Amino acid sequence: MLRKVRITLAAVMFIGITLLFLDFTGTMHHWVSWMPKLQFLEAILALNVAAIVVLVLLTAIFGRIYCSVICPLGILQDIFGWFGKKAKKNRYTFSKAKSWLRYAFLVLGIACWFLGIGVVVQLLAPYSTFGLIATNLLQPIYQAGNNVLAFIAEHNDSYMFYHSNIWMRALPSLVIAIVAFIILFFLAWRNGRTYCNTVCPVGTVLSFLSRFSILKIHFDADKCRNCSLCSKNCKAACIDYKTHSVDATRCVVCGNCIENCKFGALRYGFNKSNGQPDKPADSSETVDSSKRSFLLSSALLTTAALAQEAKKTDGGLAEIEDKVAPERQTPLTPAGSLSAQNMAKRCTGCQLCISECPNEVLRPSSDWLHLLQPVMSYERGYCRPECNRCSEVCPTGAIKPISHEDKASTQIGHAVWVKKNCIPLTDGVECGNCARHCPVGAIEMVPSSPDDKESPMIPAVNENRCIGCGACEYLCPARPFSAIYVEGHEIHKEV
Repeated sequence: MLRKVRITLAAVMFIGITLLFLDFTGTMHHWVSWMPKLQFLEAILALNVAAIVVLVLLTAIFGRIYCSVICPLGILQDIFGWFGKKAKKNRYTFSKAKSWLRYAFLVLGIACWFLGIGVVVQLLAPYSTFGLIATNLLQPIYQAGNNVLAFIAEHNDSYMFYHSNIWMRALPSLVIAIVAFIILFFLAWRNGRTYCNTVCPVGTVLSFLSRFSILKIHFDADKCRNCSLCSKNCKAACIDYKTHSVDATRCVVCGNCIENCKFGALRYGFNKSNGQPDKPADSSETVDSSKRSFLLSSALLTTAALAQEAKKTDGGLAEIEDKVAPERQTPLTPAGSLSAQNMAKRCTGCQLCISECPNEVLRPSSDWLHLLQPVMSYERGYCRPECNRCSEVCPTGAIKPISHEDKASTQIGHAVWVKKNCIPLTDGVECGNCARHCPVGAIEMVPSSPDDKESPMIPAVNENRCIGCGACEYLCPARPFSAIYVEGHEIHKEV
């Protein structure tokens, strides 16, 4: 019963967050946008006081149920561990906590955050690692399935589904996602929660609170027969049946030990001994299993309640050469990020904004100092002024919520004209695409020779009016390099 309740609630959380990463229509955001805001590190970076208080109280009262019910990477490890259990039952053993290693990773993460080495923080953060896997490995599979349904629907005159482009946003992020997936699968398949209790800085922080949690799993020494089934089914390796003790700092309150104990020697209840083995109970004392089940079920339910290619052608006649990204001196960051510094300081590289971007503008940075953090480029689309989805889904405050009106007047960069690429000068044909499609009217066509009004018309950019949306860069017909591109601004400003 206890295990089923935990699995049910964890499944709701896991499916919701996963679909949020996979969904490219923006529909899921309206239903489960609250889930990423409950992630511990993201709540701290966003200064989300309400979420932090909820998570701290849940841990202080119920123990580390966050790791079993709320954290998607923790739940993913349980899924990997399930495959290991299918291969061999009763396979875990008790091991002493490697505290020195846990604290070393925690200190490393904190130090790198203060030093601005975001890539280390991103690789250690559990939610970010899950987002990396979901965006790079799971979303393409989801899109491929959608495209199969779209193909079938199209041939039946239905528009229930529509085709979605599958593309590799950045090779480094794909490689890191594959490596992370393999390592996590191996660790979880072999040893259960090794990552959570050795590497994860969030797990280490929560372990300080869970050590003194009000409710814990305890032994009834009189009923224990030292069969070791509790230790062999503890994926956190925190139960020593020989000394009748449970390491509350590593226990994730999954309920597996209680479920597998055949003698009713384990109970989940009030803390009487601060993590030390329970004293033998009086022979007259009986354990009410129904009360125990109700207590853990209530704890988990409280958590849930609070948590409320086709080849592109030109008219079918000529192949269109793919564009190549220009070398920008300053990277472009989305409106709402305020500045490159704010993005670097708060972003955990979870990839949610990248997976949600409907215009295919955001992709992970390949810069090692800001690896996996989102940057903008306009080879596949441009940042439409009426779109603010990335600011709606960001859980850390790296991209703050911004209205459509404010976005249309926020300058994230400015357009720069490249004379040698402009086709009125190179091919002698009229163009003006950049001026026609500029949503803010920052570009006008002027004669290339001021003294000759009949000379080819070229674009002139009003930098004070340009917002850096990239419409000019994306729609420029010059290939492979656009004749006009957007240079980013370190600090955004109003125009």
